Amino acid sequence: MNQQKLNPVAIVRVSILAGCGWLATLQPAAAHHLMGGKMPSNGWEGFLSGLGHPIIGLDHLASIVAVGLLSALYSRGWRLPIFFLVSAMIGTGTHLLKLNLPAPESVIALSVIAFGVILVLGKQLSFASLASLFAIAGLFHGYAYGESIFGAEPSPLVAYLIGFTVIQAAIALLAYKLSSGSGQKASALNRSFGLIACIVGAIFLATSLHFA
Repeated sequence: MNQQKLNPVAIVRVSILAGCGWLATLQPAAAHHLMGGKMPSNGWEGFLSGLGHPIIGLDHLASIVAVGLLSALYSRGWRLPIFFLVSAMIGTGTHLLKLNLPAPESVIALSVIAFGVILVLGKQLSFASLASLFAIAGLFHGYAYGESIFGAEPSPLVAYLIGFTVIQAAIALLAYKLSSGSGQKASALNRSFGLIACIVGAIFLATSLHFA
């Protein structure tokens, strides 16, 4: 009897789409807090909160996966996620300094949609253009991360920054490795995840506008 092999692209598609239905019932802010919204009180809690934030917020997760997939399309593209990561730390600092960015949740959702559209179309922007897009998106994602740590002591704050930078780098690198090369599987993965990213972004954009 022939056994069908599991299609990783289909698994990714089904898993994330299933989560979309659940996330559609949540307020955007509710998906951005770990430990019940409790402020981290020490370095360990800050680190764990930093690790969790980009994962429990599906808009953040979709973005960083898309960053890795898009980066794999470029020669030495491993440098591209650095623009997102550094800008995210700057964005968190912007929030902590009480410098407001306009409509952060909506801009984040729009960035997810933009990444998704680029993946679906399979078009390559110039290296500089994509790096700029990553930097702008990272700034707003980092600004949102700052909400969970605003008012914390220095130790958990630094640990939080380390935590969300480490987990984002790991996710982007994994996506980069999965999509490296020019095979049909990589193209199918990019298109499938691009569609998912568009759906995720649309859900979060609608909810951010609804609860504005």
